[in-house]
Amino acid sequence: MLLKAGALSLALLLASRLLGLLRESALAASFGASGLGDVAVLMLTLPDWVAGLLASGALAYVLLPAWAAQQPGQVAASQRRVARILLVAGAGLALLLVLLREPAVALLAGGLPLAVRPTAAQALAWSALAMPAALLAALWTTRLQHERDFLGMYSSGIVVNLVLLAAIGGAGLAVGGVQAVAWLGCGLLAAMVLRLAWLRWRQGPVRPTAAPAAALPLPAPATWLWAVLAAGLPLALPFAARSMASHSGEGALATFNYAWKLVELPLVLAIQLVASLAFPAIAAALSGSATPASSESAAAPVRTAFGLAFALACACAAGLLAGAPALAQLLFGWGRMEPQALAQVAQWARTGAWGLLPQAVIAVALTVLAARGRMRAAVLAYALALGAVLALGAAGVRDGGVLMAVLNVLLLAVAAVAVIAIGPDAWRWLPWGVLAGSLAALLVLALALALLPAPGTVVSGLAVAAACAALVLGSSWLAGARLRSSPAR
Repeated sequence: MLLKAGALSLALLLASRLLGLLRESALAASFGASGLGDVAVLMLTLPDWVAGLLASGALAYVLLPAWAAQQPGQVAASQRRVARILLVAGAGLALLLVLLREPAVALLAGGLPLAVRPTAAQALAWSALAMPAALLAALWTTRLQHERDFLGMYSSGIVVNLVLLAAIGGAGLAVGGVQAVAWLGCGLLAAMVLRLAWLRWRQGPVRPTAAPAAALPLPAPATWLWAVLAAGLPLALPFAARSMASHSGEGALATFNYAWKLVELPLVLAIQLVASLAFPAIAAALSGSATPASSESAAAPVRTAFGLAFALACACAAGLLAGAPALAQLLFGWGRMEPQALAQVAQWARTGAWGLLPQAVIAVALTVLAARGRMRAAVLAYALALGAVLALGAAGVRDGGVLMAVLNVLLLAVAAVAVIAIGPDAWRWLPWGVLAGSLAALLVLALALALLPAPGTVVSGLAVAAACAALVLGSSWLAGARLRSSPAR
């Protein structure tokens, strides 16, 4: 079932993420690892990061299980109510960011030279204007996820990236930072508006009724709080690490961002796609109390989700270990990007690749915990991990590679806590054959890559990366009978 539904979704998600990489590539070519590059990266990523931190995942965790038991009219009514709340919150956040934009620049991009900081403050004002639209888009995307309209969900990213690519092209031709920021700001607002138009159209026409359905009471505030923390803290970890790295000097924020983008593409493909497709099925299977019957009905979708997510994570990690230098050269090695920054991008991405494995486990485990209302242990683990990152930053740790390695260790600890929090069912639900086969193949390939000479060209590097990923997937396929039978579902 997952793979049948996922074919089109995977194609659209790939297209959206590849356009996102092209957008980052255009940023690197236009601004390089410079102060203005830091400003551009911060400006374009902040609205959707705030929406993800406060809304995107939390809305899915809370509303998808609730909507699964509601009629269409009730779903629409509760959606309107949540939309009003999000728009008010977005307007308040926008005003707050505009008023505090200079301290925000010092906190989020501390390595910027003093001469660039006024331009960065102007950029944050543009980001603030885009926040209400970003929050509303998160809600409408959740509605499409409930309807299993994956075409509408993933196509919205294509719309955003196409508009931003055009804006970056204009900014690259602009003279001076102020003009470049104006180009990027107008493009950012246009992208947000067009995405809303697309998402609204995918929901279909509004049909007035004589007696509109009344919205059922929204889940309790405590449920929302834990969902926001569960969805937002995973996003806060790399963002905090990026902010800590930015204090090491001009261009460090952009360099860390480009390295994380190399990790983020397989991160999304290995985790977000599987978790998004599996969440409605898992939520429906586990709706209500955690009875023995619900445990048995959830076994198949949960086991398949764990197996697919972990196998893809291991394959993508192998590909990054082999092909990070080639990918960095291909995507960012042109325009104003300097060779030293390019080498750092590849090195940090290789380190971050190992974090894909625990994040694959975490994503599926959190869907189970959300459906059962038992997310507190994982949330507390994430909170402690975020506190550890901030403590390291306060202690003066600024190197991006070190911060990537720290993230890997902390994510491994969070994964262990999330699995334990599921309870005794976790032992039966985990596809041990797939996990062992994928990990063993990855470790063997990592050792071989460390001993053998690196490929000399971009083409050979990409070929070796593809071969390594295919070998890991093949090992996973052979090791897990459950994974081999999943295409038939």
